[in-house]
Amino acid sequence: MLKATSAPLSETYRLALLDLDGVVYRGKNPVEHASASIRKAQAHGMTIEYTTNNSSRMQQVVADQLRGFDLDVEPWQVITSSVVAARMVARAVEPGADVLVLGAEHLREEVARQGLHVVDDAQAHPQAAIQGWYPEMTWSMMANMAYAVEAGAKYFVTNRDLTIPRELGIAPGCGSMIRAVIAATGVEPIASAGKPESAMYDEARMLAAHDGEDLVPVESSLAIGDRLDTDIEAGNRGGYDSLVVLTGVTDATMLMTAPIALRPTYIAADLRGLNEPQPQVDLDMDRRVATCREARAVVSEQSVVVQGGDAVDQLRAACQLLWHMADSGIDIMQFTLPRIDVPAGE
Repeated sequence: MLKATSAPLSETYRLALLDLDGVVYRGKNPVEHASASIRKAQAHGMTIEYTTNNSSRMQQVVADQLRGFDLDVEPWQVITSSVVAARMVARAVEPGADVLVLGAEHLREEVARQGLHVVDDAQAHPQAAIQGWYPEMTWSMMANMAYAVEAGAKYFVTNRDLTIPRELGIAPGCGSMIRAVIAATGVEPIASAGKPESAMYDEARMLAAHDGEDLVPVESSLAIGDRLDTDIEAGNRGGYDSLVVLTGVTDATMLMTAPIALRPTYIAADLRGLNEPQPQVDLDMDRRVATCREARAVVSEQSVVVQGGDAVDQLRAACQLLWHMADSGIDIMQFTLPRIDVPAGE
């Protein structure tokens, strides 16, 4: 259920684990209010880490893009799935071990940076094999990965996203290519570095503890994203509180009908919510009504109706009410749900 805070989130939590696409930028363009909100959170003393399932873009490239949005970013603040996967593999094999790598140059560099020896042929009998998203991937490359895994190499992947949005539409993602290797070998990967697994957030906390900094505990870290099935689920799996922003793919209906595993701790229209206290949502199930400041959500016959307040508070109230109903065994899909449009910039 939704929580409330008396202080802004940027003062309540010490570390922000920010997703990128749909939260900070959309492709080459910045998301409204994102940069100013991040700078303000940093001024409050919050440490910022940027997390992405992308395994092909190097940290420096992403950092340079964010600097173009007037953000002060160092490469170590960018946590890609390649960074996480390479660190996973390094803990699972002997120092200097041979590792078969199928992925972009960024993944190869990260594996080498961990003191491991990158190989390209299954006949080298690698201790581990790691597969990432790679648009130039050929049948021979996937077959080589399958040969290594079948021979006993420990199998790791950067992420299991089945699709990836491209300029011309939706294309097969890393997860689709992984399925080919699984089908050929019958072997599931030992671990995936990308969200919705919580490993990325765990590694981000460790990487933030550089130069003698203390490791920020889970309870002082806040996962922030626009996708329920990656950013928010990863937070829930790892025990992290989370904030969903409505600047990406998640809409009001998705939130109101979200199962427990995909529910955020807080809801905001955009990253300005990071520097605001989160309001209390009161629930009265005897009257089947939830209130958030001036907004109300109430069950009226076979409909859930929202009244008063702004759209975000209406959504908070509706979520609290509908989530409680769903958890009580009520089929909320039998109700007409309110249409709540959160205007850009509200």
